[in-house]
Amino acid sequence: MNSNNTLSLAIMSGKGGVGKTNIVLNLGYALHQAEMTAMLMDCDLGLANLDVLLGISPDRNLHDLIQNGVDAEDVLYPIEDGFDMLPATSGVPELVEMDEDIQEILFTKLITLAGEYDYLMLDLGAGISQTVLQMASLTQLRIVVVTPEPTSLTDSYAMIKVLATQHDVKDFLVVVNQATSANEAKQTFERLAAACKNFLNIELRNLGFIHQDSALVDSVRHQTPLLKHAPNSKASNDIRQLASKIMRYRQDNKERIAARPILKDLISS
Repeated sequence: MNSNNTLSLAIMSGKGGVGKTNIVLNLGYALHQAEMTAMLMDCDLGLANLDVLLGISPDRNLHDLIQNGVDAEDVLYPIEDGFDMLPATSGVPELVEMDEDIQEILFTKLITLAGEYDYLMLDLGAGISQTVLQMASLTQLRIVVVTPEPTSLTDSYAMIKVLATQHDVKDFLVVVNQATSANEAKQTFERLAAACKNFLNIELRNLGFIHQDSALVDSVRHQTPLLKHAPNSKASNDIRQLASKIMRYRQDNKERIAARPILKDLISS
């Protein structure tokens, strides 16, 4: 199960409402615009939203994928050429808290298809459910989305703590979303980083920030990716900078990525 050239990322948040799914969609779109291939996997299995942001109604979703005779290619939904998604569904109990058998079926079917892309991006549900924690521990990189709100920071700290103490995951990138200024973003990151350093002995890495931008709200109403709806907006420029940093990481760590599986073995983890 060699990763070849595929970099897997889990995008996660301690609480809902921080703009995580919008970041997943637009970060994937930025990578696509940079002539990279990307597959988004909607892993918010309780409240799936990627399809809503795109204004689509896929015929199949991850619930179908766990059925006999259904392959990942059958569920894959093309957004644009080389930019695809695996949609989820809402309110299916066996997906919200997947047991090991369902996880093995799902990811065994996924892994070969994922290897055809430059990037595999998992949009995880908010919080610290067991399914979220297990999925977060599978990928090569983890991006934690926070906002300057104190509740976002406390919930993100709790999520990082559980992943570190129960799953031995200690490497995290942080994106500060909805920042009114670069200074506010810097202070937000430093508060979370200081808590993780002092109490968990974990060094967080600052991936960057995204400005608070009314164009993003407008893009959601139009069910169109921000980078397509308002390509010259502040938030669009910020997201392209995040994508550039991720592409640089992939380029600088080719050998390390190739030596690791796209997703760690589920049962042994």
